[in-house]
Amino acid sequence: GLTNFHRTFGGPLTAMVILTDVLKAVVAILVAVWLGGKFDLATLPEGILTEGALIPALFRYWGGAFCLLGHMFPCMFEFKGGKGILVSAGAMLILSPWALLCCFVVFMLFAATTRYISLGSIAAGVTYPIANLFLTWMQYGAVHWLEVILSALIGALVIFMHRANIKRLLSGTESKVSFKKKTTEPNKQ
Repeated sequence: GLTNFHRTFGGPLTAMVILTDVLKAVVAILVAVWLGGKFDLATLPEGILTEGALIPALFRYWGGAFCLLGHMFPCMFEFKGGKGILVSAGAMLILSPWALLCCFVVFMLFAATTRYISLGSIAAGVTYPIANLFLTWMQYGAVHWLEVILSALIGALVIFMHRANIKRLLSGTESKVSFKKKTTEPNKQ
């Protein structure tokens, strides 16, 4: 996705792709939260999904998940889209900024040490539900299982979209990224 785009088009356009992918998730979640505010929770049956912050969490994750699905499987491109890393990051920015920080650290550790961006992305996908499990326990004093399950689904989607990368990693054919600037050799004449 972004790595290939950067290889082809370079810096300034890459920054625009990052901004667009992150912002579309943020906007989708904010719209979902706004729509959720329009529902009259008093009409729900007694005890159904009315506990604490469950309804706002459902709407936030609903917005993020459908944005991610639209990014990964866009109908206008024959359901072939991106792998969802930046959209997931944008969603996590709203859903759980601390989980985003954990995922970013794990991504950077894996990407920098192995030079496989895809491995860093997969590791971040695995990290998201684990971080959310720990963070919801810290925030609520108990595990907020709905948020953990929904974050696990998002992480699983990201990992699923990297299945071709996983095959290449296992076969040793995955491309590594170089973090060094390319230098041009002087003309030898």
